[in-house]
This record gives sequence, structure tokens and C-alpha cells, in this order.
Amino acid sequence: MSHGRMPAQSSVDLVLRAQAGDHAAIVGLLERTQQDVRRYARRNCKLEDVDDAVQETMSALAGGIKALRSPAALSGWLFMVVRRECYRLGHWATATLRSRAAAESLAAVAARPDPDLRYDLGMAIQSLPDHYRVIVIKRDLEERTIEEIAQAAGLTREAVKARLHRARIMIREYLAP
Repeated sequence: MSHGRMPAQSSVDLVLRAQAGDHAAIVGLLERTQQDVRRYARRNCKLEDVDDAVQETMSALAGGIKALRSPAALSGWLFMVVRRECYRLGHWATATLRSRAAAESLAAVAARPDPDLRYDLGMAIQSLPDHYRVIVIKRDLEERTIEEIAQAAGLTREAVKARLHRARIMIREYLAP
């Protein structure tokens, strides 16, 4: 176990119960995800907008959990909601996000001497929406080329590259301290 993240099974179970309308599960989900949501907001919003972005994201989670297609994609979904809220607030820190993304690749994260890193990386990949997870696995784990992935998935090269880029950003955000 690492850094307060929930085990995959309890997370999926909690999401499924919340989607079924279990009020206690919704409250538990809000409590368990608030730290990650706040971290995402600190990285994407100006300081004065962090609390507003967190509040709006928590509200979106409570009201929109039934629309989540894959319980394992919760983290990626929350990240996208936070980014949207920061953008909506008009203070999206794109320059900060780009400089962090350029400075730290997945290879740099993997080089950290952290005993829980393998587990965290697996959880980060598992939390991705399916259409991103497949691309990351094929490119970074199976070491397929962009062309091979595009042909197999019936996508353009540009679509594969865009999905890979977005997936890597979500993984970096998940792994951020």
C-alpha cells in the first residue's frame, strides 16, 4: 500500500456502491478522493482558485458518479473534471503543467528509488480510462510503434499520439507526491 491510496478492489467496490445510490459510499468516496482532487487542483489552478475547483469537483463527483462508465477510471475522470474546472475559472496553469510534463517523463518517475513505485505505477495505469490504458500498455509496456498501435486500433497516428500524451499526463498526476 502506498501514500494513502486505496487498494483497487475497495475503490471499485466503493464506486459501484456509490453508483447504486448508497449514501455512505458516496460520502466515503468523497473523503477518499479529496486529497487527490486537491493535489490535482494545486497543480492546475492558481492558488486562489484551488478551493473553488475542489468544491466543484467534489460536487460533480457526488452528482455524476452514476455516469462514470468504468469504476477503475475514477482517478482519470477526477483529473479531467479538475482541469475543466480550473479552465472554467479562467486561471488554468498551462505553462506550469507543460514545464512539469517536460521535466518529468515516465522514465524519470520509474528511476526513483521508491519501493512502492511499481504498485503505484500499476494503479496509475489501471485508473486510466480504457481508451488511454490500451495505448499506454501497447506503447510503453509492449514497446509497439505508433504506427502499429494506430493500425491495430483503427486510429490515426495523431489520435494515438494525443491519447498517449494525455495518458502520460494523467499517470504523472497520479504519481505526483
